[in-house]
Amino acid sequence: MTVTFSTGPTGLGTSSLQARRQPGEQPVRPIPGLYWHPVKEPEPAVVAEIDRRTARWAVEEVNLVPPEWADEFEAFGTGRSVCLTYPEAAGLDHLEAAARLLVAENAVDDCYCEDHGGSPHGLGARLLMAHSSLERPYAVTPYEQQWQEKLDSEPPCRAYRAAMEFFNQHTSDQIRDREIHDLARLHLGYLAEAAWSIDGVVPEIPEYLMVRQYNSFRPCLTIVDAIDGYAFPADLHDHPKVQQVIALASLATTLVNDLYSYTKELRSPRPHVNLPTVVQTHDDLPPDEAYAKAITIHNDVMHRFEAEAAACAAELPSPLTARYLKGIADWVDGNHWWHATNTRRYTLPGFLPAE
Repeated sequence: MTVTFSTGPTGLGTSSLQARRQPGEQPVRPIPGLYWHPVKEPEPAVVAEIDRRTARWAVEEVNLVPPEWADEFEAFGTGRSVCLTYPEAAGLDHLEAAARLLVAENAVDDCYCEDHGGSPHGLGARLLMAHSSLERPYAVTPYEQQWQEKLDSEPPCRAYRAAMEFFNQHTSDQIRDREIHDLARLHLGYLAEAAWSIDGVVPEIPEYLMVRQYNSFRPCLTIVDAIDGYAFPADLHDHPKVQQVIALASLATTLVNDLYSYTKELRSPRPHVNLPTVVQTHDDLPPDEAYAKAITIHNDVMHRFEAEAAACAAELPSPLTARYLKGIADWVDGNHWWHATNTRRYTLPGFLPAE
């Protein structure tokens, strides 16, 4: 297996750090008509500290981001992202654990899947290698050592492994295994989208919505208990009602990304599939009407998420269930606000009503 690592800027968000406005685009802000809830801004000092720690780790410890790209890396807003999405975090170390995982997940996406070093061709082999960095691979000497040396040579794999090792220091074996499982779901979603690209097809809306529950923010959502400093019991976490809530939250948060990154993806060198383009293709609508329908679909998912969360709390009445569900809802809300205020990364289409 041969993996090519891009010689250009890679890592978290470097595929489009600057949202360069094109004619007809609008500054990023809450999308008109989108259903969302306001959140409290995090403490600037905490955000700055998490950014400092994360940059030091990514640049100096795992050599994921060379020093000449440190300013662009910082501009992504990792610290603000995790502070917004984990407002009840147990402390700085827990927020740093979330930030490291976020950076590593995005590095794998950028370097192996997306425009900076990535490709749909051969993606399965690259993701197999990346996933094996999350768990120690076992074989026999010398093959186990050879594989480990291969992992060590790949910056995204080094970041994945180091992020998981740091996360392990702040959580239980049960939550670690849960996170690895959800990262496997993420990788499965990457492969589905790669297949669409290779086959040159635009999936129908039901298929797209299903895959977006896999290629989603679920690995970030599912660990809200760990980052908040407690462990949601496995028998509760694995309950079908809880799993339904997590799946709906994962879908809602990812559709938010579809909507805010729409113009950015239109400018990408390689075509991207997102909910508005899927709707436009299969419902034969003009771009503005397809985008409006995508907003409606997101809102319907959000309403169902909230209804199912309320039903889950009623069926599984316990303080831990209520706490976990609130953490999921907080992540959903913080994720929206990060997208809606990330002026360095996003712009909105010009056909939306003016602010």
